Amino acid sequence: MSFSNFLETEILDHVFGGAAYTAPTTHYLALYTATPGETGGGTEVSGTGYVRKAVAFTTTGNTTSNTAAVEYPTAGASWGTVTSVGVFDAETSGNLMAYAALTTNKTIDSGDVFRVPTADLDITLD
Repeated sequence: MSFSNFLETEILDHVFGGAAYTAPTTHYLALYTATPGETGGGTEVSGTGYVRKAVAFTTTGNTTSNTAAVEYPTAGASWGTVTSVGVFDAETSGNLMAYAALTTNKTIDSGDVFRVPTADLDITLD
């Protein structure tokens, strides 16, 4: 996953500028049909049953991964083809913190459930 410009600025300012940064107590995973970029954008899924889902992480070395599976509600209508994900600091609106394209796109039709298995969502710093 890549960090957004928002998070890059917060980290640099915290580490090198001495400005306080308070990490969110909860992170939320958003699904996209068009991948966002450094400044956000993209097209977040919308449709019957869609909401961002809370996701928790654990860090080992230079990688942080989701500690539990993330499961979305059953789609009540087509959500389209999910191509990427983003991590936000709020359930609605908020700041995009990190984003990535999926390895394999997933079409979500009515009655489908989108799941991310435990430890499948990795954020790595090199």
